[in-house]
Amino acid sequence: MSDPRQRASEAQTLLADLIAAARKAGAESADAIYHESRSLSAGVRLGQPEDVESSESRDLGLRVLVGRRQACVSTTDFTPAAQRDLVERAVSMARAAPEDAYCGLPDADQMATQPVDLDLFDGVELEMPQLLERAKAAEAAALAVPGITNSEGGSAGRSFGLSVYANTLGFNGAGWSGSHSISAAAIAGKDTGMERDWDYEAKTHFDELPDPAQIGRKAGERAVKRLNPRKLDSGAMPIVFDPRVATSLVGHLASAVNGAAVARGTSFLKDKLGQVVFAPGIRIVDDPLRRRGFRSRWFDMEGVARQTRDIIEDGRLTTWFLDCATARQLKMTSTGHASRGMSSPPSPSPTNIYLTPGKQSPAELMADIKEGVYVTELIGMGVNGITGDYSRGAAGFLIRDGKLAEPVSEITIAGNLKEMFMHLTPASDLEFRFGTDAPTIRVDGMTVAGR
Repeated sequence: MSDPRQRASEAQTLLADLIAAARKAGAESADAIYHESRSLSAGVRLGQPEDVESSESRDLGLRVLVGRRQACVSTTDFTPAAQRDLVERAVSMARAAPEDAYCGLPDADQMATQPVDLDLFDGVELEMPQLLERAKAAEAAALAVPGITNSEGGSAGRSFGLSVYANTLGFNGAGWSGSHSISAAAIAGKDTGMERDWDYEAKTHFDELPDPAQIGRKAGERAVKRLNPRKLDSGAMPIVFDPRVATSLVGHLASAVNGAAVARGTSFLKDKLGQVVFAPGIRIVDDPLRRRGFRSRWFDMEGVARQTRDIIEDGRLTTWFLDCATARQLKMTSTGHASRGMSSPPSPSPTNIYLTPGKQSPAELMADIKEGVYVTELIGMGVNGITGDYSRGAAGFLIRDGKLAEPVSEITIAGNLKEMFMHLTPASDLEFRFGTDAPTIRVDGMTVAGR
């Protein structure tokens, strides 16, 4: 493909012209976004190609403001006529829209001014034959694990994305990123005694990906370990969350501190700003400036400068995720967390959020547990964002006398997130693998519903 910097420059010129046209048509202020993406993926099952996909897209979005009225429109048609129509429709719709006391662009002094190279694209674009070979290698390694009887397939992919944002305050910034991925899912056992498991890895840089065979072997070994699960008696016991599912607890916090939920009064933490909501020593960070992070960007989708923030500091809740509208509603200042769809106004969302590691290894974290559950899979979405009540189906392994024992399944783990957060202890094994990350987590005092 052509140089991403050249593509970004062309898109920035396009948005500058679009905004100028909107001002000329009667908009008092305006902002615009451009996004293009391209991806290629290959899936195989039992050694044969099964799911081969290639996609490319380009989208253009425009928001115009007339007084306290706003309208958002978008198009995938980049002809001059379509762009003129986009501007005319946006201004006409804004004039007819109801007033919104909180809409509007940021203050000029909030604009990001210093671009940061976050090294998000390595320029490597594997072609389909290479992706197919990688997918086959992952699946073959899974099938070679003793006890594996079938496969749900292996897959490999790569993608590229370019996002540009500009507004009438003079901001015009671009960010591009790429990713590479590999995955495998395997089935062990037969008839009614089958179990499945998987492994997946993605990185912004190809040279950081593990070997496909490593992914396949791990998927196969995980599936075999889950064979012949038992059920548990109901009762209260410690729960240890594997990092694959521990990230969900950080995700529940992110939802609870989203400014939109707080402004609506639909968050169980809505009255907890500045208060202790985790045990002392717990720290949760949102880092939009992490080098090679999946959600890294030096500006948000309102042009506001981003910065690394401790959302939880020594157990205390320090801030909400805010865009300009929710900040005005809460009489606060944007935290640079605005995200944006093509046809909708901004809304807040986290960037690279993670729970910092503790001092104990996972083995040390479990050492004093006489009986508990090590959870590797969560099922369902039984979380009430208003009350914090938590109830989810789960599977994993029994913890007996501090050691992992036989597999367990068909259980439900329950509690309340406010209590769970206060009784949460992280292990030392944090790895940055996704946009939301956590080490192994222990939560005491949860309820297990079994047979």
